[in-house]
Amino acid sequence: MELTFPSGAALGVFVPMVMALVAVPGPNMLLILSRGIGQGRRAAFASAVGVELGTMVHVLGTVIGVSALIATSALAFNVVKYAGAAYLVYLGVRTLLAKAEGPAGPAAATEPLRVLTLLRQGVLVNVLNPKVALFFLALLPQYVNPSRGSVASQTLVLGLVFFVIALAMDLVYAAASVGVGAFLARSARFVSAQKYVTGCTYLVLGASAAFAQPAGHRAN
Repeated sequence: MELTFPSGAALGVFVPMVMALVAVPGPNMLLILSRGIGQGRRAAFASAVGVELGTMVHVLGTVIGVSALIATSALAFNVVKYAGAAYLVYLGVRTLLAKAEGPAGPAAATEPLRVLTLLRQGVLVNVLNPKVALFFLALLPQYVNPSRGSVASQTLVLGLVFFVIALAMDLVYAAASVGVGAFLARSARFVSAQKYVTGCTYLVLGASAAFAQPAGHRAN
């Protein structure tokens, strides 16, 4: 498929709008920050990359019309919503029941298999958030001009622009969270409590996902 780009004027409005949206705290940002603070650099970066790979799933869903199905079908929306909520609650319970990590805990999280696990979790947390699908369905078409050519191609380009900006900003948040985590790790109380912070974060995100309603706001 030959790419058809949106107009320069449309991109000039779209890019700063995306940056403002990504800067607003939300579940994805909270996930990345909690990973960095509790488990270190690679965990935060893997979560950031995973979250934005999930974003690309939603973008592709918008291009092929899957998001439209979720928007028009209450059943489809609820299936995705409750699947996402259940997965987040599962992660929270598993984290709370896990054995407390010693000083080597964050280092252990950098093992390749662990990084892949965190990457997969980041993808699923975002993919199973129907509000993100509805957000892209509502947002991207506003910057598409059918007179310029393929609507699907322009939508894909806008989604790629969103992905690049969101990933870059999420990686900045990930790096910042590592510095905060290194500072807090000096506290024995924080080290012993970090799994409860992470576990409760997942439970809160799961509860939030369970009560999600179709809305045009990105849950970043």
